[in-house]
Amino acid sequence: MARIELIMPKMGESVSEATIISWSKKVGDLVEIDETIIEIATDKVDSEVPSTHEGKLVEMLFKVDDVVNVGQAFAILETTQESDSDSQVEAEEVKEEKAVEEISQSIEQSVEKIVEEVNESKQVQSSSDRFYSPLVKNIAKKENISQSELDSIIGSGKEGRVTKSDILSFIENRTKTPAEETTVEQIKDEQPKIKEENVKHDKHQQVPIHNTGDVEIIEMDRMRKLISSHMTMSKATSAHITSMVECDMTNIVNWRNSIKEDFKKREGQNITFTPIIIEAMAKAVKDFPMINVSVDGTNIHIHKNVNIGMAAALPDGNLIVPVIKECQNKNLIGITKSVNDLATRARSSNLNPDDIQGGTITMTNVGTFGNVMGTPIINQPQVAIMAAGAIRKKPAVLETEYGDVIAIRHMMFLSLSYDHRVVDGALGGQFVRKVADYLENFDVNQKI
Repeated sequence: MARIELIMPKMGESVSEATIISWSKKVGDLVEIDETIIEIATDKVDSEVPSTHEGKLVEMLFKVDDVVNVGQAFAILETTQESDSDSQVEAEEVKEEKAVEEISQSIEQSVEKIVEEVNESKQVQSSSDRFYSPLVKNIAKKENISQSELDSIIGSGKEGRVTKSDILSFIENRTKTPAEETTVEQIKDEQPKIKEENVKHDKHQQVPIHNTGDVEIIEMDRMRKLISSHMTMSKATSAHITSMVECDMTNIVNWRNSIKEDFKKREGQNITFTPIIIEAMAKAVKDFPMINVSVDGTNIHIHKNVNIGMAAALPDGNLIVPVIKECQNKNLIGITKSVNDLATRARSSNLNPDDIQGGTITMTNVGTFGNVMGTPIINQPQVAIMAAGAIRKKPAVLETEYGDVIAIRHMMFLSLSYDHRVVDGALGGQFVRKVADYLENFDVNQKI
């Protein structure tokens, strides 16, 4: 009999660890290849981890709510293969070497990331030898938790380790704000840095709610907590500004009505306005590439690929943003199929971690809910997000060779929220106007 370690796999860029949500197997159960053994959660998405071997589960190295690093063993299987087989030994050695190499790379990357974060922000400094995972440190940093507060948290993890659940529970019950612990000396130390660093906003003190007995209290689920944290961080990080234009969608509405039935019969799926708007955004990015950037401190990263995130509402009311990759290389049919596929898998919770990674600009369709316009929050570290409103019939003034006339047209508002640190009003306004121009000049004679 041979013992095989099951290793936590890579789950997309920037994901270095995962929290175990549940075990699908218990000790003594037989496990087949590709059979789900655990369900995990990252700060990006929930997913299942299949077994890479078959055998009997003999040891669970972690419990529910424990944090496991990428490349780390989380379970041990006992296989039916003979351990003295030379080929098996050779294969296991190769796998072990590979796993060690991956773990080493992961550790190096994590260390480098932690060092950078420490250099950028002194909010969370380690004053003890106690170990904290990168995820816990990031949460502490975002929530302005001091080191003394962090050290006071009782950990429920292995060897008293502070888990994600521990720190989230501490935040819920926290009554003392970080501002109360700031000394005069600390304020003096921070004053010279104001010119060099971004201004850090203190978390607003919660106003107590007086329960009169006529309310129902429910706790945010994990996804809602992540959304709340991400949105608050975005508003505190970026100087948000929004530009709006009104777009005549009449030609597109008429064209879609004329081809949608044939398209559904041929392709087996619907064509909506979303892929048409995404295609126009991809074209406009070519004209204004500085809108397709992300910010890292004082560095601007200009992306060559146009990876457009598509905000999608989930059945439980939460939000997720799958990404259509390389939109600049896709035609309207390709974008339509990508949009439909990602939307379907998002609603059924079948997205992969890579499906929500790598976005460079985001689009959200608030018109789905009957809203005519919106001011969306930027999806960090991107610098722009566009909202498409509901398409409504309304009177509009048209210029003709015989003079101005009033006609009933299908009109839609486009709203672009952008990061005023790196995107000025001229660029933001020109970009959203260019998207509208591409939509208004849509080729109604094209075959799809």
